[in-house]
Amino acid sequence: MNNNLKNKNFLLRLLGDPKYQFISIPIFAIICSLIVSAIIILIVGQNPLTAYKGLMQGAGILAKDKYASFQGQPTDFMETLDKMTPMLFAALAVAIALRAGLFNIGVSGQMLIAGFVATITIGYSRQMSPFLAKPLVALIGMIIGALAGGLIGFFKIKFNINEVVSSIMLNYIYQYVFSYFINTKYIDPVTRQSRNIGANARLTLMQMEIGSYKMRIPIFFLVAIIVAIILYFFMNRTSQGLEISSIGFNSDAAQYAGIDVNRRLLHVMLISGALAGLAGVTYYLGYQPSILPKSLSSIGFDSIAVSLLGNNNPIGIIFSSFLITVIDRGATYMRSAAGVEQEIAALMSGIILLFSAMGVYMRQKFAALLGKNRMRG
Repeated sequence: MNNNLKNKNFLLRLLGDPKYQFISIPIFAIICSLIVSAIIILIVGQNPLTAYKGLMQGAGILAKDKYASFQGQPTDFMETLDKMTPMLFAALAVAIALRAGLFNIGVSGQMLIAGFVATITIGYSRQMSPFLAKPLVALIGMIIGALAGGLIGFFKIKFNINEVVSSIMLNYIYQYVFSYFINTKYIDPVTRQSRNIGANARLTLMQMEIGSYKMRIPIFFLVAIIVAIILYFFMNRTSQGLEISSIGFNSDAAQYAGIDVNRRLLHVMLISGALAGLAGVTYYLGYQPSILPKSLSSIGFDSIAVSLLGNNNPIGIIFSSFLITVIDRGATYMRSAAGVEQEIAALMSGIILLFSAMGVYMRQKFAALLGKNRMRG
């Protein structure tokens, strides 16, 4: 009885103490979502453990029973990291905007415009040295993304247009304008996508022979990790980052305290757009070599869930982006190995988002329970 009480008190301290909630609440949300997903898998007549095993095998976390020539667990894992790279950049773009109280739902559009401009300016310049082409792709992506994000900030500051409205409208504009140009000037008649970029400009090294494997190497993966660490210190250890947080808590109070709110909001959207631009080039000129017309990448929308799951903490977002990418990448193999439809994986992501969105409620609830428990003690 005493052991049960001690365990209960320890769990309550872990979930209710604000010092640990940045990690304990997301983990609690993940566990809850996995339990709910397991119940759904049981309802459709499948074994949850087999489904989760297939999910991890498809993402390269666990080894499959068989592999094709030059393939193996490392090749699957590197492809997961390749897709995680734009996801991480996109989630960081969402996180810094949310920290200032802005909801940048236009990440997909900013990814598209950055990817398109980088494609037509550098991607098709096949004679350019890769040592020059790859950095230029990243630089152009950042600049174009920053301008696209800054435009939303300008509309917010100058005309008081809600950033959700302007970003959604700009998403549609980018989607159809660039689809027109792709279909009329850059279309591949076979794939019906834009023509593939040259290997010299691609931010993923393809078919690299390492040992007995031929794998892809996402050269900007480590850059994304470093950017997340830098952003963490910027948001939590600098005066500018603290000003941004102050605006997110209460913009009127921040203005009264002498913070130039409009200037900071513009800076935030420039940074958010630049990160979205990096997501765009690492996706359209990295994970993918071309752009599908009339389509926005789902990464821009999934990144919202990733940011919420990571508690808008750049370090937490590294792990949440890995989790969501594992679910996305492992869905196809889960279907073949366990007979569970891919839609279940999408449902799992949705359930994780639902529990993540309840993070604020859970933090307050567990903190209140912890307070009552201490008063009784």
